[in-house]
Order: sequence, then structure tokens, then C-alpha cells
Amino acid sequence: MAILDLIKNRRSVRSYSAETVSDEVLNDVLEAGRLAPSACNYQPWIFIVIRERENRLRMSTVYNRDWFFNAPVIICVCCNRNESWHRKDNKDFGDIDIAIAVDHMTLAAQEAGLGTCWIGNFDSRIASQLLNLPAHIEPVIVTPLGYPLSKDKTAQKIRKSSGDIIYYESYRNGAQ
Repeated sequence: MAILDLIKNRRSVRSYSAETVSDEVLNDVLEAGRLAPSACNYQPWIFIVIRERENRLRMSTVYNRDWFFNAPVIICVCCNRNESWHRKDNKDFGDIDIAIAVDHMTLAAQEAGLGTCWIGNFDSRIASQLLNLPAHIEPVIVTPLGYPLSKDKTAQKIRKSSGDIIYYESYRNGAQ
């Protein structure tokens, strides 16, 4: 599938079948994240794959939605803050690197017929405890991964128009 088609068709999925995600397909999704670009090529990401039902249920204390822990796989994408690149003004690019890796993973999942849902609104402190993370490894995003229960692609994505977000050469302050 062409990349623009993948982007147009990707949706946040909130209902998953119990169908197992094969190791091969899961590894392809993880490989897409591993191959993502990062600031100065530091690659500060850590991918924690949670497949065991007991461990997925424990993750309900991190984000308590049935559809979340009923997915056959949960991936917690973490940032190694000791390895993320910092600009001269000390801006940490780790979150940006994580976002790029997760985006690659969600598109690879879409291509494989899987659904995902970016979740940033979770309890990172509890996630750190459950996943035995040292202080310098921070959970940034969690996403369920699995086959969607519904194949409905009729929902319209609501996006701003190009004219509302694209400027050439400089920002036109309030001008439309």
C-alpha cells in the first residue's frame, strides 16, 4: 500500500479481536520502530512488549479501559533519557524521537491489518514500577496492538485544511 494511503486509512482502534498477533508480524512492527530516524542517530527508545494476559491486566492500573488491556499486545515505548540528544538550550529530543518511532510502528501495523491507538494519558509512575524501569528510562507512549473488531473505514478523519496550517517563507500572523 502506498504511504499516503496508509496514512489516510490509519485510525485509532479501541476494540480488538482476540486473534493472536504472530511473532513475524509483531517483529515487523517493532523493526519499523527500530529503523526510525532519531536526533543525532542516538536511538534512545526501548520497546517493552506485553503479551501475557496477566501482565496486560496489570497494565489496567496504568490506563483503565477494557479495550486497552483486551488487545492481544500492548507496547510501551520508553525513552532512555541518558541516551537522548539535547540541543544547546537543553531541549530533550527524546520525546520527538519516540514519536517518530511510534509513528513508524503504527504505519507498519496498519499495513499488516493491525490496529493501534496512541495513549499518552496514562500513569507513567505506575508503568515504571510494573515494568521495572530504572529512573533514566521513562515510559512515553503505550499502544495496544491487535486486529480490529470492526473494519469500518467510513469514519471521516477531521483535519484542518492545508490553508490553515501551511505557510511559505514565514508565518503570516493571523492573515488568511
